[in-house]
Amino acid sequence: MNDQPPPQSTPGNDLLLQNGEEEQEPEEPAPEPYIILVPEHDGIQEKRNDKAVIDYSHINDGYFMVQRLADTDHRFKVLVKVKGLTYNYNIDTGDWAAFPLSEGDNAYQVQVLENVSGTKYANVISVSFQAKIDDPFAPFLRPNLHVNYLNAPNTMEKGAELTAGCEGPLSKVDAVFGFITSTINYDYLLAATVETGYLPDLDRILKRKRGICYDYSSLMTAMLRSQNVPCKLVFGYVGKIYHAWISVWVEEEGWIDVIHFDGKTWQRMDPTFTAAGTSDEAVRKYVGNGNNYAVKFSF
Repeated sequence: MNDQPPPQSTPGNDLLLQNGEEEQEPEEPAPEPYIILVPEHDGIQEKRNDKAVIDYSHINDGYFMVQRLADTDHRFKVLVKVKGLTYNYNIDTGDWAAFPLSEGDNAYQVQVLENVSGTKYANVISVSFQAKIDDPFAPFLRPNLHVNYLNAPNTMEKGAELTAGCEGPLSKVDAVFGFITSTINYDYLLAATVETGYLPDLDRILKRKRGICYDYSSLMTAMLRSQNVPCKLVFGYVGKIYHAWISVWVEEEGWIDVIHFDGKTWQRMDPTFTAAGTSDEAVRKYVGNGNNYAVKFSF
């Protein structure tokens, strides 16, 4: 083994080899590739009957999955009870749906319910488990029912395009936030007519360039998660209005609802209000005040 240090360069001659040929400048190393995390249903731990399956094989990865088997006109719901909260989802027949364990290491009860008449629901299948999650960011690094980018290749491609060359998560957030707030317009008609059970179709939103608060936040969350930035889609209240916004993880700050833009001020990451009122000082002031926001659920 040669333990001698490499020869020192001579100023003005550091690109010359011994044979007089010019040395090529070393190429910039390619960025480390990363894998887009995909939820899986392995059947290692599951509970099933002829109407539904609950697969909880990956609770250590921060999620579980449900498949509705019953092909009926009845509405099916998934309820997740944890810490006194009840997360309420609607599910369709056929495809597997992923659900995050948003409240971290806790005891969870999962129920699949079927609508039997009016507002009455009957229990179809249920399971309880104690979650111990290996990575606390895992629930917010995968697609799920509310942030489903596995069927949105254009959304993932645009996220990669926007964040190319960005250094650090804040730079990525800035790029995605700027694109969404300057490109996606608020859809007042959809806001007035949206029905229970609505889920964002991310590639359609990107193509139409229109959406509601749920769409803005889900689209931004999808772009950031697909670029390995932990991001929460948050539902809660802005004053008395039920609303959606996002929260992002930054190592130096932890989970933050604000982002530094102009070198002087921090602004809450509410893409809906920012897109609708960037020139309105009153809107910016309201959005920037965290006391106006009360978190209810995170996905």
